[in-house]
Amino acid sequence: MSWDIVLFKSRQAIKDLSNLDENELEVTDFNQVLENSFKEIIVDGDHREIIGDGFSIDYFASEPNSNFMLSLYGEKAMHMLIELAKKHEWQIYDSALDAMIDLDNPENNGYEDHKNYVQYIVNKGDC
Repeated sequence: MSWDIVLFKSRQAIKDLSNLDENELEVTDFNQVLENSFKEIIVDGDHREIIGDGFSIDYFASEPNSNFMLSLYGEKAMHMLIELAKKHEWQIYDSALDAMIDLDNPENNGYEDHKNYVQYIVNKGDC
């Protein structure tokens, strides 16, 4: 099951998307950074799949923008993106949790919460 996130480039520290100031967003070339940061990338038209040791990241290449959606598979994928986010001053929104990821303390709302959420959804279907 994938874990969908959105990367943002903004001058504003985004705490909640409801308070997002679109005037503070900055256009960036997420594609270029991702392609320069990972060795193994499978290209199929606009679709990209980054393959790593124990993880993968799916996304569709696009023009430079202020936000960028990706699907993650495996906890290490989030750790890799957190490091890129810190380096490039990006922010990360977790769509499943409807929350921004605390880049300095990702364990507060990262992969473990995602796994718990997935388990909740799976168990809910058993009713």
